[in-house]
Amino acid sequence: MLITKNFKIYKFSNLFKTYGKAMSTVKEQKINVNGQTINYAKVGEGSKTVLCCPGALGSIWTDFKPQVEGLDKNKLTVIAWDPPGYGHSRPPERHFDVNFYEKDADTALNFMKALGYDKFSILGWSDGGNSGMILAAKYPKNVEKLIMWGVNSYILPEEVKIYEKMRDISNWSDRMKAPLIELYTENGLEKMWYSWCDTLIEMARNGGDICKNKLADIRCPTFILHGDKDPKVAPEHPGYLFSNIRMAK
Repeated sequence: MLITKNFKIYKFSNLFKTYGKAMSTVKEQKINVNGQTINYAKVGEGSKTVLCCPGALGSIWTDFKPQVEGLDKNKLTVIAWDPPGYGHSRPPERHFDVNFYEKDADTALNFMKALGYDKFSILGWSDGGNSGMILAAKYPKNVEKLIMWGVNSYILPEEVKIYEKMRDISNWSDRMKAPLIELYTENGLEKMWYSWCDTLIEMARNGGDICKNKLADIRCPTFILHGDKDPKVAPEHPGYLFSNIRMAK
């Protein structure tokens, strides 16, 4: 589902090109940001810079391979990162607490500044979009545009039940868990995912606010997408975001 003021269908074909074997030419790099090693990939020489923010436990290649390989490198400079404790931004291992979304937002800004970028747009998927909203709200002078999908600014009771059902990774499809097992091992994935579920449930018990109270501070043009079959995020969220972010489409 696409949320827009005039219910238009937006096409992104002008930003995508086919780049055969692009992944083989993309080199991952590392940078130290306030004592945290951050793994990232950077492609393109465009005048507009985009930061790709993965979802829960995600990484550059599990979540943003099509964008890294396919976005027009003449129009955009595309930077995709592994958030702290995810992918190859380890050690240390990921630690979840009720403030992890905001911590990721702060680290993302410091990371981009360390690379020399004070202004950039955000492509945020799932948890990456949640942190992207916080980043845009806290640092409006740094974020030009925000594109996000599969996001929520608060947690519903019905979503807590979903987290409980999804806790057991043995119920996941091989397609869903195989790339994450490759990154973390099966035991490592299980440990991280249990911690993520426990943290979200704790947040729900404390009122469920992820960034609901920050939406009014988002001042950049914002593009909201949501899948009709999203198994984890309730369908009411995109409408709420559309109504509470001033420049949302």
